[in-house]
Amino acid sequence: MAEYQPGVCNIGADQRRARRLSAVASFAVAIGIALAAAVGAIPGTALLATVPFIFGGFVGAFQDYFRFCVAFGALARYDLSGSGGASGRVDASEAVRADRRQAAKILLLAAVATAVTSGLGYAIISLL
Repeated sequence: MAEYQPGVCNIGADQRRARRLSAVASFAVAIGIALAAAVGAIPGTALLATVPFIFGGFVGAFQDYFRFCVAFGALARYDLSGSGGASGRVDASEAVRADRRQAAKILLLAAVATAVTSGLGYAIISLL
């Protein structure tokens, strides 16, 4: 049985699976756009359209990896029901602060990973 841990774990197996699938779908769309630009089917400026999908992919992947939902953290909620735990609201102010710090860290990691990935992708495609 999984238990809520402030700033560490606020989602269970079912919620993690949903975020993993969301990450795969987002990355697949970004790769599709990049491939279309690489073969000249769409203009190179269309690569900008990959950025939100790459960011969404990283957010989903990091939420799965860290067992922590950004939205739940911001809204002071948790859902471990898919892992035999409970779901509900976080009431302790210290726990809410820890959750919001973790949510911000995940978003920052996703933003940095997006910038690096987008930059590398653009450089590679522009060399083709």
